[in-house]
Amino acid sequence: MRTPAIVVNFKVYPEVLGRRGWNLAKLCADVAEDTGASIAIAPPAPDLAHIAKLVRVPVFGQHVDAVPAGAHTGWVSPEALLEAGAAGTLINHSERKVPNKNVRAILPRCRELGLEVIACADTIAEAEALARISPDLIAIEPPELIGGDVSVTTAKPEIVAGAVERIRAANPKVRVLCGAGVKTSKDVRKALELGTVGVLLASGVVKAKDPEKALRDLVRGLR
Repeated sequence: MRTPAIVVNFKVYPEVLGRRGWNLAKLCADVAEDTGASIAIAPPAPDLAHIAKLVRVPVFGQHVDAVPAGAHTGWVSPEALLEAGAAGTLINHSERKVPNKNVRAILPRCRELGLEVIACADTIAEAEALARISPDLIAIEPPELIGGDVSVTTAKPEIVAGAVERIRAANPKVRVLCGAGVKTSKDVRKALELGTVGVLLASGVVKAKDPEKALRDLVRGLR
């Protein structure tokens, strides 16, 4: 994934189920092509394979499990994501937390398969601990601000700046995203000023009255 970037997590909001999600994925791809911006998307698992065939932007899983391909009903292996057409995956989102040991177990396998990993962190301390095990990116997202109307870059810029500093000190190869409440180009611009390489967001696009207008505004913050 090129950076700076906007990663749109579809979650499983009603607005992205079935064809509505396919249409949003195509909208994201169209905006990326039209503007030259780096936009990645994380659709619901049942639609990932179909969407990966529809669009030419990086498609990420919303979660991956530390299990091998095999007899693991209901789990998502890295191999399954790869076969579905994923370019990478989120892991440890605040809505789908996993033990640190699971992240540690999954990273070498994702790296071997060429899957990029965005590990999510609720706190600076968690971000620093994750940096030591070398995911490709870490997204710092205070959970109390996720889905809200105030961006973390406004409400708690010191958390973003502190996470960037601690992550770089622990592992300078790890790139940093931030999220929670990100909705405008001003939020994106501030995120980059604080040292991140982009944003991870959901409701700012998915639940916007005009998702295309919202996404195009966000893209302006990358410039």
